[in-house]
Amino acid sequence: MEEVRARRVYEEPDAADGRRVLVDRLWPRGLSKEKADLDEWLKDVAPSDELRRWYGHDAQKFPEFESRYKAELKEPARAEALRHLAAEVKEGPVTLLTATHDLERSQAEVLVRLLRAKRSR
Repeated sequence: MEEVRARRVYEEPDAADGRRVLVDRLWPRGLSKEKADLDEWLKDVAPSDELRRWYGHDAQKFPEFESRYKAELKEPARAEALRHLAAEVKEGPVTLLTATHDLERSQAEVLVRLLRAKRSR
């Protein structure tokens, strides 16, 4: 099992999930807190509302979204949230959860790649 991975929050929890962390700014529609089975909701690591709206999950915009999002992650509150996630990953498996349909082109996947790169250093 990877030390960090991304999954949709609407999927059933898995025994291999480890800590389950929601990385969306908005609460997922139609999902109760019990069903989400979260350990943490880390809003500060999510993209800004402006960036999220601009992106609109348009696959063609993903490369630019990723670049802008990485720049946002250098802002103090977001950088601290990213450091917090990196520390969690050192402790054991972490699953980053998002409501996004296109998991491969989501902020959760960007975070997974960043956290894996930090682990390999």
